Amino acid sequence: MLKPTTLLLVLLIASNAFTQNKNARAYFPAAQNWELRLPADLGVDAGKINEAIEIAKAAESKNPRNMEISHYQTFGKEPFGEGIGPFAERGDPTGLIIYKGYIIASWGDPSRCDMTHSVTKSFLSAVVGLAVDQGLIHDVNDKVAPYVPPIELYTPTQVNRPADQFGQPQLLQPFAGAHNQTISWDHLLRQTSDWEGTLWGKPEWADRPDANASTWLTRKRNAPGTVWEYNDVRVNVLALAATSVWRRPLPQVLKQFIMDPIGASNTWRWTGYRNAWIVLDGQPVQSVSGGGHWGGGMFINAYDMARYGLLTLHRGNWNGKQLLSEQWIKQSLTSTTANTGYGFMNWFLNYDKKMLPDAPANAFMHIGNGNNLVYVDPEHELVVVARWIADNKSMNNTVKKIIEALK
Repeated sequence: MLKPTTLLLVLLIASNAFTQNKNARAYFPAAQNWELRLPADLGVDAGKINEAIEIAKAAESKNPRNMEISHYQTFGKEPFGEGIGPFAERGDPTGLIIYKGYIIASWGDPSRCDMTHSVTKSFLSAVVGLAVDQGLIHDVNDKVAPYVPPIELYTPTQVNRPADQFGQPQLLQPFAGAHNQTISWDHLLRQTSDWEGTLWGKPEWADRPDANASTWLTRKRNAPGTVWEYNDVRVNVLALAATSVWRRPLPQVLKQFIMDPIGASNTWRWTGYRNAWIVLDGQPVQSVSGGGHWGGGMFINAYDMARYGLLTLHRGNWNGKQLLSEQWIKQSLTSTTANTGYGFMNWFLNYDKKMLPDAPANAFMHIGNGNNLVYVDPEHELVVVARWIADNKSMNNTVKKIIEALK
């Protein structure tokens, strides 16, 4: 009889082999060639698929299609809410349904590059994951401060400093101070850091500010890890820290290690703010943003979003090659103590079935404002991209009808 420890090892090896074999058998689309299948060919009810598409199209967001106008009707009303990154006109409601790797339905214009808002955060967490997998970051529980040296801002028009800046710090140190020095990579990834400060002209308190203005500059800091707060300034701090670790622009990292290997198009662009430039190894480098809160972020088509969703469905494995480690995916899918519906940014979890009550508990979503949804469902081998869908209820109803079609 095998000892318990030996049996456990055998089971783990067998499980890993099964996962690798399953990934090897699964269909992965080649670059510029994604095979289409009729729903009926895979035993799917085409009528219900069409119903799901009509639900998604009827639930189009009521916000203006011009993203700049939409910004100034929403986030632009916040203190220091001026847009400092690019905006664009968005397209029609658009989506893709991927079942067992194959495209079985689409609507709108899936090849159109639109702002994807906070789905960008999932790409940001991926490049941090790559840094961990490659040993550039030893552990996500490490404090960030030792990894980030003082940063020189790129200001080519300013040679002589004004007299009113004499004696003031000339280098950016985002993790100086007693509170910020206690922040770990995990805290930033889970949006529980409570980082304090101003970055790219945006104070952290000005992002979704408290209704009571008297608290903006006076509130007590929360210990990192204790309070969850969705905050794009802090997301951009993570992007700046990751840029320092990689010593190269993050879009180049994403392209080399993720987007090219999964066969993504060459049309996606990850942009930052017009003032978010630093000097890195003698070169000007833009520190990209983690979303479109003040403009910028990822501009991408639905096919490329779906490819990324398929990568996460297969737990970081693409056609037998592990692009993101299994451990990183596991951490991304682990609930945050201060918000059990959130893993690493921007992995929304469904364990409590609050967000999508008619989806399986092990389903998860990459979500951005708009709404932009990448729904990933391991139980049903399903990935759904739905763009410009109004709310969680509409997302749930769309997914519910698709799942009904599979049965």
